Amino acid sequence: MDDINVLHHRCLLNLRRRIRDIADGHPAQERCMRLQKDGDKLSYQGNSEEVGCYVAGRPLSKGNCYFEVTIVDTGVRGTIAVGLVPKFYRLDHQPGWLPYSVAYHADNGKLYNGNPVGKQFGPKCVRGDRIGCGIHSENTEAGLTTVFFTKNGREVGSVEVPVSSEGLFPAVGMHSMGEEVKVDLQAQWLLVEDDTMMMVDSHEDDWGRLNDVRVSGTDYPKNRHPGWSRGSVAYHADDGKIFHGSGVGDAFGPRCFKGDIMGCGIMFPRDYSLDREGSADVEDWDRLEGHPSQQGIQNVLYLNGEEEEEDDEEGEEIPQEQQGRKVTVFFTRNGKLMGRREMAVPPGGLYPTVGMLSSGEKVKVDLHPLSG
Repeated sequence: MDDINVLHHRCLLNLRRRIRDIADGHPAQERCMRLQKDGDKLSYQGNSEEVGCYVAGRPLSKGNCYFEVTIVDTGVRGTIAVGLVPKFYRLDHQPGWLPYSVAYHADNGKLYNGNPVGKQFGPKCVRGDRIGCGIHSENTEAGLTTVFFTKNGREVGSVEVPVSSEGLFPAVGMHSMGEEVKVDLQAQWLLVEDDTMMMVDSHEDDWGRLNDVRVSGTDYPKNRHPGWSRGSVAYHADDGKIFHGSGVGDAFGPRCFKGDIMGCGIMFPRDYSLDREGSADVEDWDRLEGHPSQQGIQNVLYLNGEEEEEDDEEGEEIPQEQQGRKVTVFFTRNGKLMGRREMAVPPGGLYPTVGMLSSGEKVKVDLHPLSG
């Protein structure tokens, strides 16, 4: 029954495409150089010194906003590119090399955006992988569109690119003997929505108690990212900055992308007192937070293995009655220490928190990870 439904769906897509061709008055005109097209398969036919390129006959649109390319064979070098180009793109150049084109290259995982020099973007792709490309939205007034790429059905990333009135056309480039791909210009890709947008490994009860977070005697604002309000600190993935009680962040570490593991923990001083922390009042905490030290921000990636100096050697001496009230919050990325920030513990303690700001963001949370 499932096979019948799939066949029915494909028939509808083909019918829709034929109706569109008839309405336009002429069939779509594909363009191809140094590539042999056999049905939905493309294979390289050059001498490995010249680029071969295929450009589809129709641009992506709201009704047909995505296509996929499956790598059948990587050939000698696997120099396969998948992306979008203008209608009359030069066929002796890889997609992404020339202005107004963009492409994800399988051999090095780089994104080429109108430039022959690419930037690191995602993982490399090999035989059997599916590379997808689509458009999220269009800003017609500004002449821009958001192009996203996927690998095996999962989004890798996106970029905003200029687009002409004729639109952006699906394109595939190859550059070595033996390369072969299968193109699906009618592929479908839908972002899987999740009501909570979070998955929790375990200890759901612990995670649920995060609703009781209190800062300065009030609930932490639900409409503000961690780090933006007083008594909070956070490492932000989009820009690699640390935010500590302010909406303005400081440079801290590298940006984080899909698949990266961000960690956060606390190092307590030897004389830290739970009783003292529990009895702390707002006035004492305000006094502690009144003059945050910029020296608390450290990026240990660039210390070249040198020993850290003790903060107490040159910093202002902490009064005896306030000792044990400050802790060091540290952040990690993929198991490596990114840096630290010294801060006062607010009344009620510090709680693990995750903030998100745009649709489609999704994370997996482990409140009790195994650590060395």
